[in-house]
Amino acid sequence: MTGTYIIIGIILLAGLYLWSLYNGLVTARVRIKEAWSGIEIQLKRRSSLIPNLIETVKGYAKHEKTVFAEVTKARSALLSAKDPKAAAAADNMLSGALKSLFAVAEAYPNLRASENFKQLQEEFSDTETKIAASRQFYNANVLDYNTKIKVFPNVAIANFFGFAEEVFFEAEEEAKKDIKVKFE
Repeated sequence: MTGTYIIIGIILLAGLYLWSLYNGLVTARVRIKEAWSGIEIQLKRRSSLIPNLIETVKGYAKHEKTVFAEVTKARSALLSAKDPKAAAAADNMLSGALKSLFAVAEAYPNLRASENFKQLQEEFSDTETKIAASRQFYNANVLDYNTKIKVFPNVAIANFFGFAEEVFFEAEEEAKKDIKVKFE
Protein backbone atom coordinates (compact mmCIF):
# COMPACT_ATOMS: atom_id res chain seq x y z
CA MET A 1 0.00 0.00 0.00
CA THR A 2 2.83 2.42 0.83
CA GLY A 3 4.41 1.71 -2.58
CA THR A 4 1.13 2.67 -4.27
CA TYR A 5 1.06 5.99 -2.44
CA ILE A 6 4.65 6.68 -3.43
CA ILE A 7 3.90 5.94 -7.09
CA ILE A 8 0.75 8.11 -6.97
CA GLY A 9 2.78 10.88 -5.30
CA ILE A 10 5.48 10.67 -7.97
CA ILE A 11 2.86 10.77 -10.74
CA LEU A 12 1.17 13.79 -9.10
CA LEU A 13 4.50 15.61 -8.70
CA ALA A 14 5.44 14.86 -12.31
CA GLY A 15 2.01 16.08 -13.46
CA LEU A 16 2.33 19.28 -11.43
CA TYR A 17 5.81 19.83 -12.82
CA LEU A 18 4.63 19.36 -16.43
CA TRP A 19 1.63 21.60 -15.77
CA SER A 20 3.97 24.27 -14.41
CA LEU A 21 6.30 24.01 -17.42
CA TYR A 22 3.38 24.25 -19.86
CA ASN A 23 1.90 27.26 -18.08
CA GLY A 24 5.30 28.96 -18.06
CA LEU A 25 5.57 28.53 -21.82
CA VAL A 26 2.05 29.85 -22.37
CA THR A 27 2.78 32.84 -20.15
CA ALA A 28 5.98 33.61 -22.06
CA ARG A 29 4.11 33.43 -25.38
CA VAL A 30 1.39 35.77 -24.09
CA ARG A 31 4.07 38.24 -22.94
CA ILE A 32 5.45 38.29 -26.48
CA LYS A 33 2.01 39.12 -27.85
CA GLU A 34 1.60 41.89 -25.29
CA ALA A 35 5.05 43.26 -26.12
CA TRP A 36 4.26 43.13 -29.85
CA SER A 37 1.09 45.08 -29.14
CA GLY A 38 3.23 47.83 -27.59
CA ILE A 39 5.35 48.03 -30.74
CA GLU A 40 2.25 48.18 -32.94
CA ILE A 41 0.81 51.03 -30.89
CA GLN A 42 3.98 53.10 -31.26
CA LEU A 43 4.36 52.30 -34.96
CA LYS A 44 0.77 53.37 -35.57
CA ARG A 45 1.37 56.53 -33.55
CA ARG A 46 4.35 57.36 -35.72
CA SER A 47 2.37 56.55 -38.86
CA SER A 48 -0.39 58.91 -37.81
CA LEU A 49 2.16 61.74 -37.50
CA ILE A 50 3.45 61.25 -41.04
CA PRO A 51 0.61 62.95 -42.97
CA ASN A 52 1.03 66.09 -40.82
CA LEU A 53 4.78 66.02 -41.35
CA ILE A 54 4.41 65.61 -45.11
CA GLU A 55 1.93 68.48 -45.34
CA THR A 56 4.19 70.72 -43.28
CA VAL A 57 7.25 69.96 -45.39
CA LYS A 58 5.25 70.17 -48.66
CA GLY A 59 4.48 73.80 -47.90
CA TYR A 60 8.19 74.58 -48.07
CA ALA A 61 9.57 71.95 -50.43
CA LYS A 62 6.98 71.42 -53.15
CA HIS A 63 9.46 69.93 -55.64
CA GLU A 64 10.49 67.00 -53.38
CA LYS A 65 7.75 64.69 -54.72
CA THR A 66 9.99 61.58 -54.77
CA VAL A 67 10.73 61.86 -51.05
CA PHE A 68 7.04 62.34 -50.24
CA ALA A 69 6.12 59.31 -52.37
CA GLU A 70 8.73 57.14 -50.63
CA VAL A 71 7.47 58.13 -47.19
CA THR A 72 3.85 57.49 -48.18
CA LYS A 73 4.72 54.09 -49.69
CA ALA A 74 6.72 53.07 -46.61
CA ARG A 75 3.91 54.19 -44.30
CA SER A 76 1.39 52.08 -46.22
CA ALA A 77 3.69 49.06 -46.03
CA LEU A 78 4.02 49.49 -42.27
CA LEU A 79 0.29 49.84 -41.73
CA SER A 80 -0.39 46.67 -43.73
CA ALA A 81 2.32 44.55 -42.06
CA LYS A 82 0.83 41.47 -40.42
CA ASP A 83 3.73 40.02 -38.42
CA PRO A 84 6.93 41.15 -36.70
CA LYS A 85 9.17 40.26 -39.66
CA ALA A 86 7.05 42.21 -42.18
CA ALA A 87 6.68 45.10 -39.73
CA ALA A 88 10.44 45.22 -39.15
CA ALA A 89 11.10 45.35 -42.90
CA ALA A 90 8.46 48.06 -43.39
CA ASP A 91 9.75 49.98 -40.38
CA ASN A 92 13.26 49.90 -41.80
CA MET A 93 11.94 51.23 -45.11
CA LEU A 94 10.00 53.97 -43.30
CA SER A 95 12.98 54.95 -41.17
CA GLY A 96 15.08 55.40 -44.31
CA ALA A 97 12.36 57.46 -45.99
CA LEU A 98 11.96 59.64 -42.90
CA LYS A 99 15.72 60.23 -42.78
CA SER A 100 15.48 61.49 -46.34
CA LEU A 101 12.51 63.68 -45.46
CA PHE A 102 14.28 65.24 -42.48
CA ALA A 103 17.39 65.71 -44.63
CA VAL A 104 15.24 67.61 -47.14
CA ALA A 105 13.91 69.75 -44.29
CA GLU A 106 17.48 70.71 -43.36
CA ALA A 107 17.77 72.56 -46.68
CA TYR A 108 14.88 74.86 -45.77
CA PRO A 109 15.71 77.22 -42.87
CA ASN A 110 12.16 78.65 -42.75
CA LEU A 111 10.77 75.12 -42.37
CA ARG A 112 13.18 74.29 -39.56
CA ALA A 113 12.11 77.49 -37.80
CA SER A 114 8.41 76.64 -38.14
CA GLU A 115 6.76 75.89 -34.78
CA ASN A 116 4.58 73.21 -36.36
CA PHE A 117 7.63 71.46 -37.80
CA LYS A 118 9.52 71.72 -34.51
CA GLN A 119 6.57 70.19 -32.65
CA LEU A 120 6.32 67.35 -35.17
CA GLN A 121 10.06 66.70 -34.86
CA GLU A 122 9.72 66.51 -31.08
CA GLU A 123 6.77 64.12 -31.37
CA PHE A 124 8.72 61.95 -33.81
CA SER A 125 11.71 61.94 -31.50
CA ASP A 126 9.53 60.96 -28.55
CA THR A 127 7.83 58.25 -30.59
CA GLU A 128 11.16 56.88 -31.83
CA THR A 129 12.32 56.59 -28.22
CA LYS A 130 9.12 54.73 -27.32
CA ILE A 131 9.50 52.43 -30.34
CA ALA A 132 13.07 51.62 -29.32
CA ALA A 133 11.94 50.82 -25.76
CA SER A 134 9.07 48.70 -27.08
CA ARG A 135 11.46 46.80 -29.37
CA GLN A 136 13.78 46.11 -26.46
CA PHE A 137 10.88 44.87 -24.34
CA TYR A 138 9.59 42.69 -27.18
CA ASN A 139 13.02 41.26 -27.97
CA ALA A 140 13.68 40.54 -24.28
CA ASN A 141 10.42 38.58 -24.12
CA VAL A 142 11.26 36.73 -27.34
CA LEU A 143 14.68 35.86 -25.94
CA ASP A 144 13.13 34.56 -22.71
CA TYR A 145 10.51 32.53 -24.58
CA ASN A 146 12.93 31.10 -27.17
CA THR A 147 15.30 30.10 -24.38
CA LYS A 148 12.48 28.41 -22.47
CA ILE A 149 11.41 26.30 -25.43
CA LYS A 150 14.98 25.17 -26.14
CA VAL A 151 16.16 24.08 -22.68
CA PHE A 152 15.63 20.63 -21.24
CA PRO A 153 13.07 19.44 -20.16
CA ASN A 154 10.97 22.30 -21.60
CA VAL A 155 12.00 21.37 -25.14
CA ALA A 156 10.06 18.10 -24.92
CA ILE A 157 6.90 19.85 -23.70
CA ALA A 158 7.33 22.67 -26.22
CA ASN A 159 7.74 20.25 -29.13
CA PHE A 160 4.81 18.11 -28.00
CA PHE A 161 2.45 21.09 -27.76
CA GLY A 162 3.77 22.86 -30.88
CA PHE A 163 5.44 25.89 -29.31
CA ALA A 164 7.47 27.47 -32.11
CA GLU A 165 10.38 29.87 -31.97
CA GLU A 166 9.46 33.56 -32.30
CA VAL A 167 11.37 36.07 -34.44
CA PHE A 168 13.16 39.11 -33.08
CA PHE A 169 12.26 42.61 -34.22
CA GLU A 170 15.52 43.80 -35.68
CA ALA A 171 16.84 46.27 -38.18
CA GLU A 172 18.32 45.10 -41.45
CA GLU A 173 21.97 45.91 -42.05
CA GLU A 174 21.04 48.41 -44.77
CA ALA A 175 18.73 50.29 -42.39
CA LYS A 176 21.56 50.74 -39.87
CA LYS A 177 23.63 52.79 -42.33
CA ASP A 178 23.41 56.57 -42.69
CA ILE A 179 21.52 57.80 -45.72
CA LYS A 180 23.37 60.11 -48.07
CA VAL A 181 21.26 62.85 -49.61
CA LYS A 182 22.44 65.02 -52.48
CA PHE A 183 20.81 68.27 -53.52
CA GLU A 184 21.37 69.24 -57.11
